[in-house]
Order: sequence, then C-alpha cells, then structure tokens
Amino acid sequence: MSVETSDLLLEIGVEELPSSFVEGALRALPELAQKRLADLRLAHESVHAYGTPRRITLLVGGLAMRQEDLREEVTGPPVKAAFKDGVPTRAAEAFAAKLGCAVADLRRAATPKGEYLAGTRREEGQAAAALLPAALAQLVAAIPFRKSMRWGAGDFAFGRPIQWIVALLGEHLLELSIAGIESHRASRGHRFLAPHPVQIPRARAYLDVLRAAHVLADPEERARVMRDRLLAAAKDAGGHLIEDDFLVHENLSLVEEPHVIAGSYDREFLELPERVILEVAKGHQRYFGLRSADGRLLPMYLSVVNTAESPDDIRRGNDRVMRARLSDARFFYREDMKLPLADRRAKLAGIVFQKRLGTMLGKAERVERLARELGLLLMLPEATVMAAAGGAHLAKCDLVTLMVGELPELEGEMGRAYALAQGVAPEVADAIREHTMPRGAAEPTAPSDAGALVAMADRLDTLAGCFAVGLTPTGAADPYGLRRAAIGVLRTLVDHGFDLRLSAAFRAAYDGYGNVALDLGRDDLAQKLGEFFADRLRGLLEASLPKDAVSATLGAADRPLDARARALAIAELDPQTRAGAGEVFKRATNIAGKAPPGDPPPPSPDAHPSERALYDAFSALRAEIRDRVARGAYKEAFSKVCVLVPVLHQYFEDVLVMTDDAEVRDNRLRLMRSISETCQELARLDLLGALT
Repeated sequence: MSVETSDLLLEIGVEELPSSFVEGALRALPELAQKRLADLRLAHESVHAYGTPRRITLLVGGLAMRQEDLREEVTGPPVKAAFKDGVPTRAAEAFAAKLGCAVADLRRAATPKGEYLAGTRREEGQAAAALLPAALAQLVAAIPFRKSMRWGAGDFAFGRPIQWIVALLGEHLLELSIAGIESHRASRGHRFLAPHPVQIPRARAYLDVLRAAHVLADPEERARVMRDRLLAAAKDAGGHLIEDDFLVHENLSLVEEPHVIAGSYDREFLELPERVILEVAKGHQRYFGLRSADGRLLPMYLSVVNTAESPDDIRRGNDRVMRARLSDARFFYREDMKLPLADRRAKLAGIVFQKRLGTMLGKAERVERLARELGLLLMLPEATVMAAAGGAHLAKCDLVTLMVGELPELEGEMGRAYALAQGVAPEVADAIREHTMPRGAAEPTAPSDAGALVAMADRLDTLAGCFAVGLTPTGAADPYGLRRAAIGVLRTLVDHGFDLRLSAAFRAAYDGYGNVALDLGRDDLAQKLGEFFADRLRGLLEASLPKDAVSATLGAADRPLDARARALAIAELDPQTRAGAGEVFKRATNIAGKAPPGDPPPPSPDAHPSERALYDAFSALRAEIRDRVARGAYKEAFSKVCVLVPVLHQYFEDVLVMTDDAEVRDNRLRLMRSISETCQELARLDLLGALT
C-alpha cells in the first residue's frame, strides 16, 4: 500500500542575521530536522535548509502524512521479580500497563540473563499535522547560534528577534506559535524591491514565490546568480573579473538577491602594490577587482549590493569610500618607503612574541639561524641557503610598517614590495613574502626552496618554543595556531620533496632558545613534537590514502617524505591483498614477543613441508627485502613481502607454533620474530586491513 506524502515548509523570518549565524544555522538544521522526524517515525525523502540574512528555512520533501504504526517487542522485569507465589507483583502489573495489555497477555522469554517477561507494544500512527507543530517549535529552539538574544517580555532566545513564521504541510497551514509569533501563509519579499507580504500557496512553491519577490533563498542559486552577474558586469566594464571564493562566500549571506555595481578610483592609485589595492577593496569593502586583457590591474572594482535601486547614488558613495581608503594606503606606503626595511629590524625588540619566549627580534634572529640549519640538514645549494638567510633576516621587518599595522594580512607581501623597491635581490624578496605560506589549509605552500626554508623555520621556532613552555593545544583550543603550523611544515616538506628528519629539526629549533628558561629538555621536546607531528601527518595522508596504509607507515613519521612513500607503495595493493597480509602478519607479530633470544635454525628433516617452505622462502627473501628498504624501493619491497604472504598463511594452516615440544616451539617462535622484525623495517604489516 502506497504511503501518502506531502512537503513540509518552515520559514523563520528574522531581523538581519550576521552571515556567520546564517551559515551555522544552515549547517545544523538538516541534521536536527532528520533527528526530530526520526523520533516522530515520520518517513521522508529529502531535507533541505535555505537561508538569507532575513530568513532560515527548512523544506522537507516527500514527508509521510502519518506516522508508521508501532509494533515493538519489549522485555520487562525478570520473571522471579514479576510473580510471587504465582501472583503478579507490582512490577508485572506496571509493565502490562505500560504496554496497554493484561498481565495474562504477557509471555516469558529466555535470555542470556535468565527468564524475563516480554510483550508487544502497539501504537497506532498519528497524523503528521497533529505532531508537527510542537516538534517544529522544539526544532527552532534547538538551532544553535554563537550568541543568542532575547526580546520582549518572553525568555525565548534566538539569533535575532523573530518577525514572522510560515509553516505549511502541503497546502495546509500548521498552526504553531514561537516567541509569541503565530504562523501564517504570508512570507515577506525583498526588503526594498518587494517589501509587501507574499502568500505561499503550498510548500513546494516556496522557492518560486520568493524568487518572484526578488529573494533567492537557495544559497547555491544565489551564488550562481552572483557569479554570472559579476562576470557580465566585468565584461561590460571592459575587464576580466579577479575571481575570489572568499568574497563570493562573504557577500552570499549579506544579500537576498545579488546586484552588481561597477565603480572606479583614480588611476594614480595604481602606484601602490597590486596586493594593497586588492586588499583594501577586499578587506574593508568586500569588492572584487578587475584586470585588463593583458593582466594589468584596472582602476575599477565591482561591488555586490542588495538592491537595484539608485545605482548611481550607490556608486558615488562607494567611490568616495574607496578613494579615502586608498588615500590612506598611499600615505602609509610613502611613509614606509622613507626608511629602508633593514633599518626597521631593531624596532622588532619592541614587539613581544610571547611573554616567556621574548621579542619578535629574538624570534627573527632564531628563524634566520634555523633557516640556515635546515638548509644544511637538507643539503641544499649554498645559493638557496643564502637567499633563505637573507629573507629570514628581513622577514619580520614589515611588522613595524604603517601598512601592515593597518592591514595585517599583508605581512610578507609588503616586506617583499618594500624590499624590491629598495634594491633587495628578487630571490630574497620572494623568500620574505613566502615565509607566511601556506596561509590556510587550502592555500599553496612557498613556491621557492628558499621561501620554504624560512616558512618552515618560522613555524618550527614557534612550535618548539610553545611546546617547551607548556603552551600545547588542548581540545579545540589552539590560540597559537600550532596545529596549523605543523600541517604547514608537513605540506611544505611534501610539496618540495624535502627528506627532512623531524627530530633533528626539532633539536635545532630548541637550540635557538639557549638563553630562554624552558620547561622541557631537548629530548623531551623532540619526543612530544614527534608525537604531535605524527598525528598531523596521519590526517594529512589519510586525506588521499587508505587509513590502514597510513597507520602501517607512521613508524617512519620522523621522515614524513619517507612515510608518505611507504604509504603510497602500500596503497597500490588492492584491499584484499592488504587484508590478507595484515591477517597473517598480525598472527606472527602477536606471538613473536614470546620468542627466546637467537636466530631460527633450519627445520628438522622430518618437519612439515609448510614449515620448510616458510623457512626457505624467508631465507631467500630476507636480504632482498632489507636491500629494497635500504634503497627506498618500497614498491619492490612490498612485492617481495607479497610472495611470503601465502606461504605464511599455509604455514599457520598446517603447523602449530605453540607445540608442547619446547625446543621446536622456541625455534618456531624465533622464526616468527625474525619474520616480524624484518618486515617491520618496511611497515607495520600487522595493521593492514584493520581500518579499511
């Protein structure tokens, strides 16, 4: 029998919400709704959350119009507690009342814990329309916001005061009240372009009705329209849009229908570094930049606004603000250029890096030294190391410029711009800029080797110092960004193919704090940071490789590039092969610890053929496996191990290792230990297949 379904609409109209509030609510709402509907036993086909600054909306497709009938087998009290001298006790009567039946209708059920009373609880499904009002009110109260507010005389809290509620099940109005606001069919259109109420005839028509009222409630549609209009406006202006996902994301939750207005600024401002102009437009105003066909920055910008009314007035206002911002930036730039970058270094002594770890000047000195040390550890060319040292020497100097004081996100960028303008070698200037890379999880690492050295040195210095004085991340708290710093180091190592031994780098970073009182010793710090980096490396590798392959190779985490090469080699094996290897090597490893000292002798002449076959196969492959591991030929090494897997499997099928004969048992255990230790030089093969 087919189940009657309909669509459910819940719209919460509010005063303008901050963009982060809208994003958080839309992330949480589908899961909250699915849980509530599951609790109500209401089947459904789809759940979507939509939102703008003025509304949070839930749309459920294919919602069952009635609950499913409940038929549930329930276990009650033990029989010995349910009857006394054959007479039902209060426990039996209460259990029967709970199920809505007589005690005589209950039955006895045998369980591992003994004999219990059991029965069937039956409940006829109710109409969804009767259940939803209360459930929706609870759902709205559960939507999380970073900060909530109360208004009026009530104590209901929400991200912003609620202005209207629309609640429909198909064509039918659901009557509910939240914070004194009664539900209706009337939503509201765009605040400026369609300010009148708009009637929603049925839940499924919601998006279409609002679209006609200049509200694009679906964020994906809103983003798509925004991009299309930006591209069209750029073309009309004779330029090419400088696309920026951050700006699309930021503007998305500021408008209900995106409109684009082109503005301009005086060409004389193009004397400023390009990044300064784009950062002023982006950071302060959320404007997009434009380029000419030959890639040069145009003195124009595009702004996304929430209305198509009075575009000329908006343009004039935007131009006036942009001109003022750029005038400030030009003043900062010209003042900063009056003092060479190198002459600013002494001023870093006035900036505290961390109260126990000293000033930014001390950090700059340590980073310069550590960049050289890393270059030597990696045996990079002298020219690269010298460029890195020069970049590190100047890397922090732009922190005391007016421009970076106003726009901190330009750290490194302004250092490079000032360095180039003052005649510093380009490779040194590039290292200054690149020392801040990667700036985020999805951002690129430093492109040059010199820049990579300075970037890693900067982060390793921060990690070593913070860990050494007990400033380690706890739970979600990581005020010094140490997790991000470690991931940045690991990504840089992988991207540049740097085979760095982390423990050596940690000790080199620790040595830079020679005149600072630290809580940890050199070796303790190396151990703690090693564990911290191993966890970060696990997450980094598991993003693209099987979990069991990563777990098996983290023993080599001190050399991240090497660990990655091993994991890549394992990942080429199919899951069945990995699982088979993991099964036999787990058995071998589990009993290997019981082996007495000594090498395994050859099996006796009367030994089982499977035992002789394993000994011979391992004897032939042992040196070859170690040779491949020593040369880093991990794919070849695993191919040798795969030859051993079926032989070892057959051995376990045919041979009892823990035999009563002590001498035979000890020799078999020695063979297991020898196999386990040899193969663990390659990877923890006993972990394969465990996490796939």
